[in-house]
Amino acid sequence: MSDEARTPASDAALAAAELATEAAAPTALGSAMRSAALLGAFALVFTALMALTHRATEAPIRASVEARRLDLIGQVLPRADYDNALLEDTVTLPALPALGIDGPVTVHRARRAGQPVALVFEAQAPDGYSGAIRLLLALRADGTLAGVRVIAHKETPGLGDYIDPAKDRSTPKWITQFEGRASAGAATWTVRKDGGDFASLTGATLSPRATIRAAGRAVATIAPVRDALFALPSGAPADKVFE
Repeated sequence: MSDEARTPASDAALAAAELATEAAAPTALGSAMRSAALLGAFALVFTALMALTHRATEAPIRASVEARRLDLIGQVLPRADYDNALLEDTVTLPALPALGIDGPVTVHRARRAGQPVALVFEAQAPDGYSGAIRLLLALRADGTLAGVRVIAHKETPGLGDYIDPAKDRSTPKWITQFEGRASAGAATWTVRKDGGDFASLTGATLSPRATIRAAGRAVATIAPVRDALFALPSGAPADKVFE
């Protein structure tokens, strides 16, 4: 504004505007600081709530997982056969080609009154009709199988899925043929069509053939070292057992 156009009133207005601007600056800064503080407090409260929720749910989730695992193990080894904390009494196998699993395998050791009862572990048949077939086995201390269960597969419904007792309508279930079996040479661990000891449905031999051979390989690998596996400290790796 030119000096000619300025009046006392305009000077007063300009001065008031300058004062308002100067006063507004700290007010805006304070508002931003308050907002940042509120956001920080919210983040801290949210983090604390998440931590409390995790702690509150961690134990029930773990208990649920353990219960499901014990239920699954109960399908191959009766709960009455052992009295130890099966999920805590474990050793770790290295990756063994005979088990068909690419990585370490946990072995649960069942005992009764401190004496060895059975080893429970997983194996896998890589050559199922529609992909890999995952197995859970319980090998008794005397070298015989207590049971075998298929725990994961992608076999053709109506044909290969009878290896899964949940879908098998036969009596007795096909999978019960494994109970009491011991390692007796690879030639016997296949379907009768191939000269082995196991029955299968006509026209659907690929799935059972893969399952039987995988179980046979697993038994042949673990049975000879079962005493050594029982003797290891709980939680120990079992690499040296297979050297």
